[in-house]
Amino acid sequence: MICGISCASITPLVAKTSNPDAGQIRLGADITTDTRINDRIRVPEVRLIGAAAEQIGVVDIDTALRMAEEIGLDLVEIAPEAVPPVCKIMDFGKYKYEIAQKAREARQNQTHIIVKEVRLKPRIEAHDYETKRNQIEKFLRGGDKVKVTMQFRGREQSRPEMGYKLLQRLVEDVAEFAFVEFAPKQEGRNMTMVLGPTKRKNEAVAEARAAKKAKAETESAE
Repeated sequence: MICGISCASITPLVAKTSNPDAGQIRLGADITTDTRINDRIRVPEVRLIGAAAEQIGVVDIDTALRMAEEIGLDLVEIAPEAVPPVCKIMDFGKYKYEIAQKAREARQNQTHIIVKEVRLKPRIEAHDYETKRNQIEKFLRGGDKVKVTMQFRGREQSRPEMGYKLLQRLVEDVAEFAFVEFAPKQEGRNMTMVLGPTKRKNEAVAEARAAKKAKAETESAE
């Protein structure tokens, strides 16, 4: 007796099926995420798709394997959870390559919003301001956010309006590419503001790639 419960009342776990391959999970069976192909597909029958994507229907596994072998291709299990499992006759090497290609493209198309930081001073020279503004514009065009930090030193800390006016000027200068996500805020000796891009990151990346491709095509034509 365990915790007041009779051991005789505990029902052992068993697989209640006479056909363990009929969509059931067999106790003790190997669990794998690998795609099963050819003789690794151990079920009595499959729903078969031909090499030209034609629906052949449910056939026994030996017939499916023979059909794939006759044309020099592989039998690949593409839907193991179905009853019966769905298999397709194909070139497995080519299939793996295409899957890897799609995975790479998906990673490339993922959008990663990055917050760039640019630091300014209230008494900035005109040339330096233009350099900073161009840098901020470049980040915004690329679809990234920009944290602008105004750094006050010495007596400048008693004149926060100087920094605020410069930030307002910056907002007007980059209004075509940005909106104010977080308004200027005093934080100790600094004043910070966050600008968000008006263009989404994925749109900016797509445009940059298109421009690069067009440039390459123009250069090759010359």
